[in-house]
Amino acid sequence: MHQVSGFAVGEGLDAERQLLDSVQRGERECGLLLWRPTAAALVMPQRLSRLDGFAAAEAECAALGWPVALRDSGGEPVPQSPAVLNVALAYALPPGESELTRIEKAYLRLCQPLLEWLADMGLDAGLGEVDGAFCDGRYNVTLKDRKLVGTAQRWRRRREDGRHVVLAHGAVLMENQREPMVEVVNAFYQGCGLDDRCRASSHIALDECVGQVWGRLESLVESYRRTLAEAGLVLA
Repeated sequence: MHQVSGFAVGEGLDAERQLLDSVQRGERECGLLLWRPTAAALVMPQRLSRLDGFAAAEAECAALGWPVALRDSGGEPVPQSPAVLNVALAYALPPGESELTRIEKAYLRLCQPLLEWLADMGLDAGLGEVDGAFCDGRYNVTLKDRKLVGTAQRWRRRREDGRHVVLAHGAVLMENQREPMVEVVNAFYQGCGLDDRCRASSHIALDECVGQVWGRLESLVESYRRTLAEAGLVLA
């Protein structure tokens, strides 16, 4: 059974950063981290801390049980809690692979194993935007036209050989916590005077479709091994 690391949200973000650092330093070509938050937090990019009303919105989120945590990358607020599985994939661009397609390929290397994993459960998953979803994007993994997985990526270069390295990240809603998640995101938007709003009905949790969701991760790791091996990448 593959063990999922349990981290406080700040520790999990640090563990992802350390994984990317190790690839950038050339200590490995590829690595995969699965982790589950031990407590709830609302994670957002540093830039949002400069918004008028941020302090009051931060206090409101904390009162709802979702303290704010700031991350290095861009995007929008994302709720993290023990209901979420985080998948962090880091690798160096394989030699000979075009830099022009690196962003799309990174998303596909992150998402394809998730799609295969879901198909093995008899679920028909896809990729695409979902109106009303928080932190929406083209590479959401969807079920029944609702968002199951949010994705993002961060790129750097190695100093030694100039190769690009990437951290591709997915947040899988394993357990149904849609209502409180949407409530806190909307509370933050409202507190900062922003017009954005999201809807619980735009999201779906895996446990709404299948049972025993946390006992299914070994096959997910094997899907990543197969997908990465096709590009000559071996998980370390």
